[in-house]
Amino acid sequence: MAIPTSPKERNLNAAAVVPAAGRGERLGPGAPKALRELGGVPILVHAVRALARSRAVGLVVVAAPPDGVAEVAALLADHGLPGKDVRVVAGGPTRQDSVRLGLAAVPEDVPVVLVHDAARPLVPVEVVDAVVAAVRAGAEAVVPAVPLADTVKRVEPHSDGTPEPVLDTPERSSLRAVQTPQGFRREVLAAVHQRAVTEESAGALPPVTDDAGLVERFGGHVVVVPGHEEAFKVTRPLDLVLAEAVLARRRATDGF
Repeated sequence: MAIPTSPKERNLNAAAVVPAAGRGERLGPGAPKALRELGGVPILVHAVRALARSRAVGLVVVAAPPDGVAEVAALLADHGLPGKDVRVVAGGPTRQDSVRLGLAAVPEDVPVVLVHDAARPLVPVEVVDAVVAAVRAGAEAVVPAVPLADTVKRVEPHSDGTPEPVLDTPERSSLRAVQTPQGFRREVLAAVHQRAVTEESAGALPPVTDDAGLVERFGGHVVVVPGHEEAFKVTRPLDLVLAEAVLARRRATDGF
């Protein structure tokens, strides 16, 4: 799918990158997680539609499995996203690689870039808009997040299944569960990914689980905006059951 290059042909406000090259083994055997169906529609399609509902997002770049680019492009074309530009590129072996490859497909004059998990199919449009607005207001990096409902214990991890000693109990009021889309000034996201490549090659980059973590790692500032309970990640079979219930309620009440 080609991206229009004329500023008049696309929205220069924000673009979104969706890394979708993972297998998602925790959902069990079968198709990659992003291609599992939710309400008869692949999870990836729901995720892309969720981003496309925002008027601020004019371009969505999906980083697909390298051997599945044509399949994913055809899938998105079949479901249609009127008025939106969608491009599918080959992702990499890690999420970080896929984000970097997706970012390379975003025109350099797009000032705001979102990164969204393909496995969060039900994020409400107001969350997407809030993230974009916070970046446009001057933030380098923005994450949507929700307060924790459970008490959290920090433990000494054991890989052998034996009981794990508790080290301490963090104060829950200061903790947040982070969601996506995360938003960034384009130049900030590009810079931290380039530094990550350099540090990885030198064996000096500790593990990070999201792009905001890279910004933090290299001294940038990240702010939080309110997330939403329906922006949860579909990772395990029970999550898929919950997502089906949320989608059924939306269709019954909102014509979703």
